[in-house]
Amino acid sequence: MAPATRLENAVDYRVIGVPMKRKEDFRLLTGRGTYAADVRRPGLLHAAVLRSPHPHARLAAIRADAARAIPGVAAVITAADFGTVPRIPVRLGQRSGAGPAACLQPPLATGVVRYVGEPIAFVVAASRYLAEDALERIDIAWEPLPVVADARRASDPGVPILHPAAGGNIVERLVTRAGDPTTALASAERRLTERFAVQRHTGVPMETRGLTAAHDPGTGMLTLWGVAKVPHFNRRVLADLLGHPEHLIHFIELEVGGGFGVRGEFYPEDFVVPWAAMRLGRPVQWVEDRREHLMATNHSRQQYHEVEIGVRRDGTIVALRDRFMVDLGAYIRTHGVVVPELTIALLPGPYRIPNYECEGLCVLTNKTPTGTYRGPGRYEGTFVRERLLDRVATELGLDPADVRRRNFIDASEMPYEVGGVSLGQRTVYDCGDYRSAFEQALAAADYAAMREEQKQARTRGRYLGIGFGCVLEKAGLGPWEYARVEVDGSGSVVVYSGVASVGQGIETTLAQVVAEELAVEAEDVTVVHGDSARVPFGIGGFASRGAAVALPAALEAARKVREKIFRVAASLLEAHAGDLVLDAGKVHVRGMPERSVTLRQLARAAVPGPPGMEPGLYAAHFFEAPKMTYPYGTHVAGVEVDPGTGRVTLQKYVVTYDVGRAINPMIVRGQIEGGLAQGLGGALLEELVYDDQAQPLTTTFMDYLVPTAMEMPEDTIVKILEETPTPLNPLGVKGVGEGGSSGAGAAIANAVADALAPLGVSITELPLSPDRLARLVRERGARA
Repeated sequence: MAPATRLENAVDYRVIGVPMKRKEDFRLLTGRGTYAADVRRPGLLHAAVLRSPHPHARLAAIRADAARAIPGVAAVITAADFGTVPRIPVRLGQRSGAGPAACLQPPLATGVVRYVGEPIAFVVAASRYLAEDALERIDIAWEPLPVVADARRASDPGVPILHPAAGGNIVERLVTRAGDPTTALASAERRLTERFAVQRHTGVPMETRGLTAAHDPGTGMLTLWGVAKVPHFNRRVLADLLGHPEHLIHFIELEVGGGFGVRGEFYPEDFVVPWAAMRLGRPVQWVEDRREHLMATNHSRQQYHEVEIGVRRDGTIVALRDRFMVDLGAYIRTHGVVVPELTIALLPGPYRIPNYECEGLCVLTNKTPTGTYRGPGRYEGTFVRERLLDRVATELGLDPADVRRRNFIDASEMPYEVGGVSLGQRTVYDCGDYRSAFEQALAAADYAAMREEQKQARTRGRYLGIGFGCVLEKAGLGPWEYARVEVDGSGSVVVYSGVASVGQGIETTLAQVVAEELAVEAEDVTVVHGDSARVPFGIGGFASRGAAVALPAALEAARKVREKIFRVAASLLEAHAGDLVLDAGKVHVRGMPERSVTLRQLARAAVPGPPGMEPGLYAAHFFEAPKMTYPYGTHVAGVEVDPGTGRVTLQKYVVTYDVGRAINPMIVRGQIEGGLAQGLGGALLEELVYDDQAQPLTTTFMDYLVPTAMEMPEDTIVKILEETPTPLNPLGVKGVGEGGSSGAGAAIANAVADALAPLGVSITELPLSPDRLARLVRERGARA
């Protein structure tokens, strides 16, 4: 892979656009970072969770006396100990109505369990070993209930209703309509219908969830150490659930061993651990094991689509209609129904579709609840849309590249309104040149040469395939973000940001932006985040929002500080502010470098400072972002398939991706390549499998397969584009966290379908695991 280099159109900047090493990596790579399991406090107790082995059962009785009697066990906690506690609220994708509200999850099961892995009781003991042993001494009287194992059967007659107050297992219907799809489909020159399925899988970060809580009875301060991508939201939820003042809850974000959407949300354990610490008067720590993670942390993705497209004979799209089901699992968690919302909003992707209708059915089953995972809704929708376009190309005898060229929205049409709403905003693409990104991807891949190689390989009995995945993302979710920039009394520059770190390199990019504005080195800028006591406001780090929202907030705060620097310096140097130069931590008179003052001197002189200026070299800014940005790009996959074994080998992979402005190209490249690894995992390997009784069958890494470096294509080309900076923020940045994953499932599936086209194999579902592909080849051969 080519090394990251400074981008050509970054020459106007000194620090922005430089592929500098991440500031946070030194402490991580040298073992100086602190993760959730590293926290130690005097008198620390350890917790273990008793989880349901049944997918659906009534809790007739819980007998825990034997567990409580074990020496070293401090408490056995069940829902009965809490009294009346609100259920965990939705953070994103809220819906009004009794249905969704009836399906929120309680901190511990009350009366009925609804999925394998649902927490029933907490044991707190002197060690994790004791706590685990005590779990085995808890006796529960179960009354098994019928299960809902398949979302497609969830409304069949006789199927149990998981939450009677919801009125059924389909708890929400989301509908978007633009134009007149019924008439357009009826008059289309060609109509195609297809069913597609995306499997249930999830983010599996190297570090599982974990939390430590300690309560000071003297001050009332409750302190929590862990991963909280939305610390201010989580603090507010915890205050409501505990009935404890918000100002007496202190969240401290630690290092993050991977986020990907599943980490840092408010889970049941995030209530029980601090509740136990307050109840027992001692610090309590809980760290999730991998089996728990695969059963209890948010799952994602599982959708079933029935889609119809109408086209002209030349491949021009005239209408698209989709009806899909999304399996939410047993409860609605903090992500609400945001995943199907995003599927609907962005299913049209970068294409001009004048008549569009989509209905999403949100269905409950006796499985682990779901949430977001890198590229939520877009990974699924991109797979459906891009597979459908390849079907159109096949049916009409056209090159898949030409079908896409014919349907791209033109750059001159921006901003472009698609229709529909997600996350409270109408879907309006801010800017983009989708055709350019596509053509650059084809050029980088040498598409013509790939087709020629494929042709030659087929004469030798080898099955090569080429696939595209044109992806349109959303990023920069508002409504605002907070930053405070300060030059302290030592002359050090500090940034306090409301965004949280989830591994995206935000410490480095924030430092680069502020260093650019204040004419210091990025290495000399300290970034503080994820600490609710030091950063009073914040939305958090998720949805690829850091670059497009947090960086502009820091930029504007730094600009305010810069103005104050010149004002104080003008007073000290007895010069006009317009005659001053800020450089290398000093301000000097233009042409007279000997007449200068340091940032340290300025910071001390700024208290109280010149008349009429607010004292101190600091400033805060709330950057408002009422609209989202829409980064985009193209994936090109080249594969070889062994039809006998079903093994897929990725031979070549190209990604072009327009991020508006790359603050740090090395970080951008890393985000794309990391996303690609997860995307190909979903395309080829990962699947959370349940049997027909809703029992999970993939609860270890022996069964749930994740990609390694060996699965990554050796020939990978990542081309970072800055052709269309967004007008929605002063930096022009769009975001990059999810584009590497969102197009991978589509591109790889299209490439595999292309490779197996001579055998007549149809690809309609993921993952394309060896056993599934080999079976499809055998079945097709038997029918031939």
